Parts: sequence; structure tokens; C-alpha cells
Amino acid sequence: MIQPQPYLNVVDNSEARELMCIRIIGASNRRYAYIGDIVVAVIKKAVPNSSLKRSQVIRVVIVRTCKELKRRNGIIIKYDNNAAILIDKEGNPKGTRIFSAIARELRQLNFTKIVSLAPEVL
Repeated sequence: MIQPQPYLNVVDNSEARELMCIRIIGASNRRYAYIGDIVVAVIKKAVPNSSLKRSQVIRVVIVRTCKELKRRNGIIIKYDNNAAILIDKEGNPKGTRIFSAIARELRQLNFTKIVSLAPEVL
């Protein structure tokens, strides 16, 4: 469950390191974002001398949340931190590698390119 203002870790090699969520894409009064939702974020920390600069506004997809995710078969998945992956307008990831495991629900939400780059799908 991600509201506007929390910090998110970046789990791909897109040269950004830390983001802050500023808006949730969807309905006009939507309050929370979950795994697989697209949010607008601002870069708070980036690699020096990179193409992505601090205070740049981008779109990201949420891949991990601290709030537990319950599946229909009764399994509950909970991560240690909130994490996201940078995407472009079409939904393709900007990075070429993903460094951590992601949830299986991204495959159902048509983020197949992200799922194929991930080392492990939970």
C-alpha cells in the first residue's frame, strides 16, 4: 500500500537509486497503490553523471510493498521494503536488468518484459 510521499527503492539498473511517489495513476481520487500499479515519482537520489537527474519526474511500476499481499490460495507475501522499476510510456522498463525477486501478479497485469528480466518470480 503506497500513498503519495513515501520513498521507494529502485531495483533495476536505470541509474536512479531512490524515488518518492507523488501521484497514483488511475481514478482521480485513488488513495493507495499496490503491486503492479503505475505511479508518478520524482528521483531523489541518482548515480552521478547519469542521464537521469535528481528532481526529474518519471513513471514507475510498484513491484514490492511492505503491506502484505494475499493470494486466492491463501498464501501471504510480504516484503521488507517498498520498491519500483522505471518504465516508459508504453510500459517497457528503462533498465536492462532487475536485481531482485518480483511478484507473480505482474505477469497478469501485462508487464511480461519486467517478468522476463527478473531473476526470480514469487
